[in-house]
Amino acid sequence: MAKDLSELAKNRMTTDRSAGEKLGECARLLRIESGVWLRSRQHNPEARLRLFCFPYAGGSAVMYRYWTDLPPEIEVCPVQLPGRDERFREPAFTRTDALCEALVRALRGYVDMPFAMFGHSMGAIIAYEFACRLQARGSAPVHLLVSGQRAPHVPLRRTRSYDLPEPAFRDRLRELDGTPEAVLQDAGLMELLLPRLRSDFEMSETYEDVKHAPLVCPITAFGGAQDKEVSSSDLEAWRLTTTSAFDLKMFPGGHFYLDKQGPMLRRHVAECLLARR
Repeated sequence: MAKDLSELAKNRMTTDRSAGEKLGECARLLRIESGVWLRSRQHNPEARLRLFCFPYAGGSAVMYRYWTDLPPEIEVCPVQLPGRDERFREPAFTRTDALCEALVRALRGYVDMPFAMFGHSMGAIIAYEFACRLQARGSAPVHLLVSGQRAPHVPLRRTRSYDLPEPAFRDRLRELDGTPEAVLQDAGLMELLLPRLRSDFEMSETYEDVKHAPLVCPITAFGGAQDKEVSSSDLEAWRLTTTSAFDLKMFPGGHFYLDKQGPMLRRHVAECLLARR
């Protein structure tokens, strides 16, 4: 969940600081640039493909800080959503359709060359919905890469948690094993993170498949073999959302397998994207 932000911040923050001071420290640590949807974009004039990357619930563009090791043919474009990091003063979206319409308007100038999308968990649904909207407007991606997320037509099998009382909501975060216990116990950090987390959970848990036309690009799904949230059959179901090729790759680990399997995941992502050339 908030793992990337919290890991950068927790070792530099003392417990006697106010919430405002903590947020300022986070901003300095993350080298914030204000008012942009694409953060830390690795512009490369030799790139032949843009890869838009979307975060999981509670995460931000900083989770893609290590993706600079992809081949230079791929320009990595981490998407910074409202309500986090430098955009913390902006209200976070709670509905996928509204967010993706905003993305179409904000990023339409960046689809002037072949592009693909990657998203983990909540980010996979955002990537899919964004891809469908662009395809409907005549700008189809060349590849969709989804990770740790059931296919759009697979229903949520658990009770919604975004509106749970705070103790129960924290327990839900513990179950997912994406937020360090030290952060869950830090009242100041949680005061900052909970609104974003609740908004993201609401967007994920209220999402409903709107029956888009199938994508015409290949889809590759990734997942953790020990993920208790998303099964291999949930991932396999993405096959039905494209008229093109589909592939499924599983890694050791749970829902946040990419924390430990990041280098291997990025190698597979690069292979998928460069194979088309």
